[in-house]
Amino acid sequence: MPTLLVGDFILVNKYEYGVRLPIIHTQLTEGNKVDRGDVAVFRFPENESLDFIKRVVGLPGDHVSYYNRRLMINNKSLPIEFKETYPGQGSTSDNMAGGEIFIEQLGDVKHTMMTDASVKFSANGELIVPEGHYFVMGDNRDHSNDSRFWGFVPEQNLVGKAVTIWMHWDWRSGGSGLDLSRIGTKL
Repeated sequence: MPTLLVGDFILVNKYEYGVRLPIIHTQLTEGNKVDRGDVAVFRFPENESLDFIKRVVGLPGDHVSYYNRRLMINNKSLPIEFKETYPGQGSTSDNMAGGEIFIEQLGDVKHTMMTDASVKFSANGELIVPEGHYFVMGDNRDHSNDSRFWGFVPEQNLVGKAVTIWMHWDWRSGGSGLDLSRIGTKL
């Protein structure tokens, strides 16, 4: 949240970062480079049978800092502006209502991200992203299991780039759970 919700089905371009052989994941073609701000699907480094989806924040060689819920890349604060207080959306949003949504700019990509001041602990620190790896974060910064906790994503773990929401059906929402307004939302 707020970019993706429980029940979103996403279209992933598995060839964006190059063609890989199944199972052994050997890269056959180069593909496009990973950009800051991409929403990437990758095999979770701690359990490669699980696919994770997060936003790419740090590229190889980047100096990434995160203090007081604000992100800096290569000693430059990212431009952010307050958008709204999160009203809650979807079946799992009740405990998120009241979070603050910001528009953040990562390179050429503007996206929404959310913080939750009711969370007393916010992971802080800084590091340099090693070659062949990426630093990823969730857009729901205070409720995300991301690189701040388990480290970097190796390049060979990349599965593809999330492109759009092609359907939304949240079976937990009570009613039909179908939300046609989310269909076609670009990521």
